[in-house]
Amino acid sequence: MRLASVLTPLDDYHLALAAQCGVQDITVRYLGPDEEALPRTQAQIEAHGMRLAIVEGYLPIERIKMGRDHDGAELAALQSLLRQMGRLGIPILCYNFMAGTDWVRTRVDTPARGGARVTEFDLRAAERAVSLSATAASIDAGRISADELWRNLERLLRELVPVAEECGVQLAMHPDDPPIPEFLGKARIMNSVENLERLVSLRPSPNNGICFCQGTFAAMGVNIPATVRRLGPHIRYVHFRDVRGSGPGHFVETFHDAGPTDMVAAMTAYREVGFAGPMRPDHVPQLVGEEAGEPGYTMLGRLFAYGYMRGLMQAAEKIAGAPHAP
Repeated sequence: MRLASVLTPLDDYHLALAAQCGVQDITVRYLGPDEEALPRTQAQIEAHGMRLAIVEGYLPIERIKMGRDHDGAELAALQSLLRQMGRLGIPILCYNFMAGTDWVRTRVDTPARGGARVTEFDLRAAERAVSLSATAASIDAGRISADELWRNLERLLRELVPVAEECGVQLAMHPDDPPIPEFLGKARIMNSVENLERLVSLRPSPNNGICFCQGTFAAMGVNIPATVRRLGPHIRYVHFRDVRGSGPGHFVETFHDAGPTDMVAAMTAYREVGFAGPMRPDHVPQLVGEEAGEPGYTMLGRLFAYGYMRGLMQAAEKIAGAPHAP
């Protein structure tokens, strides 16, 4: 397993901190159509001794989800991105199929241990929810059914997986967060273990896999170690986090060491299924002094998570009798 991280902002200071904490792989957001942006960022990351391993977020895919990419511009942009990633040796593209929005919370300042701030989702307040990547005013007002989403997804995989295979890039589908049946009139389909299995069966390929977002699966109410073992052959990338609550309709993010999931058992399960890819801390608490930062993506909580995760990785490797990474 390789410790990974997104950095906000991605600059030399944060890259140095990540490298000093043992991070090996860096996740970047889609940088747009500029052909020079990705290799420039890759060189910056490599200068700190790390690898640009994942492109995730802000992808040109929203019209595809809604079945409105009539001129094929978004599909062409994704295919072009895969080809560039293949040339640069960037192995993973993480995407989601949440139509009209991204991950959603109804609070971003719920108090946690020692007064740290975490995010919370409450379905009763869902109509007032604010997406952290788009304001409510910018969320597409159209409706879409689950059947339409499945058809659009199958069409996308038919066109995208062969390019991913050709370029040696692995597609990693992120489950819906929160994993509810519908949000703001739009169905959600990546909201259960069975539907993630359906995803990989639509176009069977080593390049058609999943991002195991541990907190999202925890919100589904499943047993995390058992689900890691069930989905193990398809896991290409891991978001390591936890939530506490009563299910997908209400949950609160936690510190990585303070949630209900047995994190030792979870890490051991990844090791047992042979997962050796990137795993990043996700949605960390905001610690004191970071109140003005981006909820879920501030640095101090990430530093705590790096150390905790490295300890778990080394423990899992010790249990398996394998030497840990330096």
